Amino acid sequence: MSAAGSQEPATGRHGRIRLLGALLLVALALLVAWDAALTARVQAAWFDAQQTLWPREVAALPVTIVAIDEKSLDELGRWPWPRNVLAQLVRSIQRGAPAAIGINILMPEADALSPERLPTQAHIEDPRLVEALRALPTNDSLLAAALAAAPTVLIIAGTLEPTHHPLRVAPVMVHASGPAEARAEQAPAVPLYAGALSSLAELDQQAAGWGLVSVEPTRGVIRRMPLVASIDGTLLPSLAVEMLRVAQGAPSLHLGADGGAVRSVGVGRLSVPTEPDGAVRPYFSPHLQQRFVAAADVLAGRFDVATLRDRLVLIGLTGVALQEYQNTPLGERMSGSEIQAQLLENLIDGSALRRPRWAPTLEAALLLLLGGLMLWAVPRWRTQHAALLLLACLVAPMALGVAAFRSQQLLFDAVTPGLYLLLFFGVLLALSLAETSQQSRSLERLVQAQREDSARLSGELQAAQRVQTAMLPSAELLHGDARVELFATLQPAREVGGDLYDYFRLDERRLFVLIGDVAGKGLSASIFMAVSKALYKNAMLREPGADIGAIMRVANAEVSRDNPGNLFVTAFAAILDLDDGELNYCNAGHDNPYRLHPTFQAPRRIEDGDGPPLCAMADYDYQGERCRLQPGELLCLITDGVTEALNPAGALYGSLRLQQRLRTLQQAAAAPRQVVQTLQADVLAFAAGAEAADDLTILALRWNGPAGAAA
Repeated sequence: MSAAGSQEPATGRHGRIRLLGALLLVALALLVAWDAALTARVQAAWFDAQQTLWPREVAALPVTIVAIDEKSLDELGRWPWPRNVLAQLVRSIQRGAPAAIGINILMPEADALSPERLPTQAHIEDPRLVEALRALPTNDSLLAAALAAAPTVLIIAGTLEPTHHPLRVAPVMVHASGPAEARAEQAPAVPLYAGALSSLAELDQQAAGWGLVSVEPTRGVIRRMPLVASIDGTLLPSLAVEMLRVAQGAPSLHLGADGGAVRSVGVGRLSVPTEPDGAVRPYFSPHLQQRFVAAADVLAGRFDVATLRDRLVLIGLTGVALQEYQNTPLGERMSGSEIQAQLLENLIDGSALRRPRWAPTLEAALLLLLGGLMLWAVPRWRTQHAALLLLACLVAPMALGVAAFRSQQLLFDAVTPGLYLLLFFGVLLALSLAETSQQSRSLERLVQAQREDSARLSGELQAAQRVQTAMLPSAELLHGDARVELFATLQPAREVGGDLYDYFRLDERRLFVLIGDVAGKGLSASIFMAVSKALYKNAMLREPGADIGAIMRVANAEVSRDNPGNLFVTAFAAILDLDDGELNYCNAGHDNPYRLHPTFQAPRRIEDGDGPPLCAMADYDYQGERCRLQPGELLCLITDGVTEALNPAGALYGSLRLQQRLRTLQQAAAAPRQVVQTLQADVLAFAAGAEAADDLTILALRWNGPAGAAA
């Protein structure tokens, strides 16, 4: 063969790999650019891991949480407290002149502990006492007066069902870009609730602000929090944003939008960039006890309220069973009030995490760049060097993503492109191996034809055929053992072939079975078959108690060492325990065997314990697997000469036809001899005299049970 002739196949091979690889790479890049939901869990885990490893460092605490905690409940009684106590708490906090007070407690009903309700609840019949109690101010009126005297913000909870309750909200001014008609028709794409649950009108009327506390966790974790939502078409700020508005004395809020996508939320002098649905990603710090002060300490004067001047104060429940704690990306569970406090800290110091809208596009471009580099390198480089390149392509994006997170609080997904690169690398290796194997087979056919022509002239092929047939195990080997039945046939495509099978006893209890197929046909394949079979049998007999995977590794090393022609062998080896039906097996690139039993709905296949063909990877770590046969179960092993048989029209016999024949034989509970002879006859009938494309070998083994229970 000339140099030009040898170069052309390599060029064509690389061209096909590049074309298929480029198509796959573009498809994967489109998935990354679309930010596909199928990798959302992996992406979220990566973002959470960064927060866990590098949580937010707190430089200042602008928010104080006045906690109705276990200590306060022990001193002042179980919850709910009379609202005159809550009013006293608000007045005590107000004496410290805070910037805003957020009350993270929903109060939709009148106070059941108010004085005017006591006559009915306590069944008081003294008219003068009843009149005196009813003349006292109600607890709700006392709380309303306290709310009116302080910059307070009450909470609102969104509901899925309409509530038709009066809704008090601060104005939210929408500043949308684009044509005026489009701005008027397209509402901001913020979370939508059909209704809302708020506090008593008597209390709501006296508050300075009203903020939404509803947050939808992402698979049970608070990762994103909305700054603005819609209650049946009315825009409503979150509790944190509303507290900032009240603290600054701003009359309204501003929402920047681009069509339906929200760009930012502005409150007073503060403008916060958001994601398209108006949400932000809080950057959490670990739980800090310094954020909290007990409500009992404030009421008892054990806390200097002067330290609250110009600070944001949250009144919230933290006692056991009073507050539903939420999961955070740090793995810590925190109360709703502490989560709101962390959001406020993020908004004030600008530390919220950001995932730029162009991030998926950048990640897709990076995948294209790194994938293109691998597409160029993998068909040309050794596997070890290509694997090092893959490692570098995985580590570099992760390092850049961590650097962006640490320095700018930016979130870039380095894991999803990495997973796609792993998939891409695997496909490239498979394509390269397939093309290499195809080229090797083409060259082998050319050389083999020349060798066989010479051998036929000298009559060597006939002698080789007699030798090959004599090497097959005797059918009498298992005669008289009721536990097992076995029948096999080997039909070379030419005078001699590259198929092999063998079986022999390891001891009275164990039976070794082997079937294989050397790449190619004719004399060289038959010689290599004989060598491979002898080496495998020798490895098995040297260590009859060894694991089948270990035997496959030894055989692979031995066969690879004596392989000057760079041939390879597919092989399936198994050890059957004739007493309990346990089958230990290992598959080196061979067709998966079939399992037949009358109780099976359809023939099953053994699909584990797989590895590459022998001589393909000299140091491959083969691992054995095991299963247990049922009494009467039949194992059918074939070579590809069955499924790849051709008829005169060039059509393949195929796996589907084989499975249909096996299903019929399974239903008939056919014996091994019947299975082998029926399949062989069907293949020959299908071929209808056409020249055989490959050697044909079929081996059927039926385990009858420990005492030959099956007929």
